[in-house]
Amino acid sequence: MAGSAEILTALRELANAKQIERTELQELLKDGILAALAKKHGPSVQAEVDIDDAKGAIRIVILKKVVEEVQDSVGEITLEEARYEDPDYQLGDIMEIPVEFAEFGRSAVQAAKQRIVQRVREGERSKIRDEFASRVGDLLSGEIQQIERGKIVLMLNKFREAEAIIPYREQNHRETYTQGEPVRAVLKKIEETPKGPRLILSRADAMFVQALFRLEVPEIQSGIVEIRASSREVGSRTKIAVVSKDDGIDPVGACVGLKGSRVQAVVQELGGERIDIVPWSADPERFAKLALAPAKVARVFSEPSTKTIQAVVDEDQLSLAIGRNGQNVRLASELTGWKIDLYSSREWLEKGGDIPLFAPLPDDEAADVPLADIGGLVTATIAVLEAGGYRTLNDIIDLEREDLLKLPGIAPEEAERIMQIINELTEEGAEASAGEVGAPQGESEQG
Repeated sequence: MAGSAEILTALRELANAKQIERTELQELLKDGILAALAKKHGPSVQAEVDIDDAKGAIRIVILKKVVEEVQDSVGEITLEEARYEDPDYQLGDIMEIPVEFAEFGRSAVQAAKQRIVQRVREGERSKIRDEFASRVGDLLSGEIQQIERGKIVLMLNKFREAEAIIPYREQNHRETYTQGEPVRAVLKKIEETPKGPRLILSRADAMFVQALFRLEVPEIQSGIVEIRASSREVGSRTKIAVVSKDDGIDPVGACVGLKGSRVQAVVQELGGERIDIVPWSADPERFAKLALAPAKVARVFSEPSTKTIQAVVDEDQLSLAIGRNGQNVRLASELTGWKIDLYSSREWLEKGGDIPLFAPLPDDEAADVPLADIGGLVTATIAVLEAGGYRTLNDIIDLEREDLLKLPGIAPEEAERIMQIINELTEEGAEASAGEVGAPQGESEQG
């Protein structure tokens, strides 16, 4: 059986392996020894344990009170028996009885070991809770350890002791996963199990897309740009609504990046999933118009008591507003938190709507329309125009084709298309609105 020196050597190795302070493990060893003493001598046993790590020695003594008549044989000893060891003992003295570590027996040593292992495990569980309790929504990375019954078990790169899984319902089923493959996912929640805390990760939740944008967009990391809302149909399409705390920073442009570099990095991680980035608005009607992009919305009418939006679009925009299998309007409704009912202009008139649908945009409102809100402009074009100092409709409204061709990155075909958009927006009675969003224009690029 191992002696105290061997036990302390094993203790040092355990401290290094578990990254636990040696003094903490010594306390655990003391607790284990006391538990083993209680198992051998009874629960009322009193003892002292001193560990000298430098000398490799463990001193154990059982304490017994010297009494005239013993009531508790575990904690008391008669004066006669005590004086047999030392004649100087008096009633009320405490007698120290040395115990050799080897006397514990194999089962007692095992009990001490189990106590240490249990306490170490509890410490690890507490560390996991402390580390991840405030990190829900954060992006974590690891390696696929195994795939069992549909769930993916991960070994995290920076906290290997933590149990982390991606359940089947939190996976993107258009993706394939293999053992040993590196993978990133968002921490969705911490689940308590009989074995301790388990980290539930997700690649299907909209939080995953938000976490990717936080990684790619410095303005989000610094808190200047904020993602206020998101909705997602995993593997197909995501909408996010963003707002800027700095009037000089366009939140949509910040998320898109120069020539779409930032949003493309997110799209690549999502396997080509389409992403619509729209400006958030506190006005539910305006927010609904923005959320329904890339469709152009003529008018919206809200009913706050039922949180319902009635949105009217021209005939050629109806299918775009609805989306494949109703996806676009469904995601827009989830993004805004309002139920959205769509009508074509013909259906609205037949329904009895008497408010003009396609009123021209007032001059003062037109001046406030950022390029990102103009339907038809792709993200790469917006980036080139903004780099040239043109940020709003009013900035480009008087430009000629030759002016556009002077900008690096504007081809003749793109210049013609920009001129056509300007002409449409400035025609008498044209359908122009500040509600069309910029990010989905990049949709044609993002796939």
